[in-house]
Amino acid sequence: MANNTIVSENVSTVLQQALEAGQGLLRLTPTWVPRSFLHPGRRLKLHPADYYALGAERGGIDERWFSSTTEAANENRQWHEGLSFCVFEGQTFLLRDAVAEAGTQLIGESMWNEYQRWPVYSKFFDNMGPIPHHMHQGFEDAARTGQEGKPESYYFPPQYNNCDNHFPCTFMGLEPGTTPADVRRCLKNWNQGDNGILDLSKAYRLQRGTGWLIPPGVLHAPGSLLTYEPQWGSDVFGMFQNIVEGRYVPWSLLVKDVPEDKHQDLDFIVGQLDWEKNVDPEFKNNNYLEPVTAEQGDGWTDRWIVYGHVNGRQLFSARELTVDPGCKCTIRDNAASGWITVQGSGKIGALHLQTPAMIRFGQHTDDEVFISHAAASEGVEVENTGSEPLVGLRYFGPDAFDSVPEMGAHRN
Repeated sequence: MANNTIVSENVSTVLQQALEAGQGLLRLTPTWVPRSFLHPGRRLKLHPADYYALGAERGGIDERWFSSTTEAANENRQWHEGLSFCVFEGQTFLLRDAVAEAGTQLIGESMWNEYQRWPVYSKFFDNMGPIPHHMHQGFEDAARTGQEGKPESYYFPPQYNNCDNHFPCTFMGLEPGTTPADVRRCLKNWNQGDNGILDLSKAYRLQRGTGWLIPPGVLHAPGSLLTYEPQWGSDVFGMFQNIVEGRYVPWSLLVKDVPEDKHQDLDFIVGQLDWEKNVDPEFKNNNYLEPVTAEQGDGWTDRWIVYGHVNGRQLFSARELTVDPGCKCTIRDNAASGWITVQGSGKIGALHLQTPAMIRFGQHTDDEVFISHAAASEGVEVENTGSEPLVGLRYFGPDAFDSVPEMGAHRN
């Protein structure tokens, strides 16, 4: 722990000072997460020398997490891996501790009363090629190992996708007509070469400026566009593909979030899949997202980029705000959000915004902010002081809005 990091029991004073100075906003520092089984896509704006800053044995850094109070489920992890830090006048403290200290002020009374935490997070996921066909457990199955399920969503920001990398397509779900026995056979053949799970699926070409909503229990093999991923605050998963681009995926990554007595129970493992959603013949229509205008004014547009419901619930959503040079607007959300700037420079409330060109590991930046419920309810002014559009992505937690667009709203 750095000498300037405030421990949880001493957060109150510096938190209130930071909120007062930031007019209800908190400056956050970059949160880098490595994955030992993946290959960094190198579009996170991290310095080329720093992608293995945590050691080659930990793997390369291919994720940056935003406004996170969720720990990354990595082996040999740092104590704070995946957790966001707030910074104020050279002092840092965990956003998780800030929420524990001032939950109602930061995330709102209803969310605090129900969850006692900020129950969502988002990230940039950046890989050189495709990753294994996998799923995230639903809430019931995740609870068997003392965890929570993980629905997630995708948006492909053009500003961070200057190149496609190796495979800008994602396999999602299973072809209609696939049976549980077909998937079981793939798992049975885990150690006999490629297990053929992708033969049961369909790949969709990824398009910049669009996205997807992926319920828990649905198989997906994310392709190589950098992805902004609002999701539930959990890091559970099970890999169903054993070889990707010639790299072997160990069985342990299939069963890491499965009860120990079920590690060889193929029927149980396959039973974690939401079968109806995987073989849905209208899969694209029911999961594909294009931006929908939420609000607009003179020189600015606020668009929904993640919306819809997961099993009938509004668990998370996200918007993309674009402000033209020399313009400003006031956003009123009545809900807390995590903000990341993806283009341009300007101000949000009392805080400066600047999109970095390159970031050294451990360096603080001016692109990430947590917008408290109190500030969002009063209204936060965003101003573009630069010469190009100012673009920021912000994501919200459960039931943040009275209503959100339904899937397919972009076709209306």
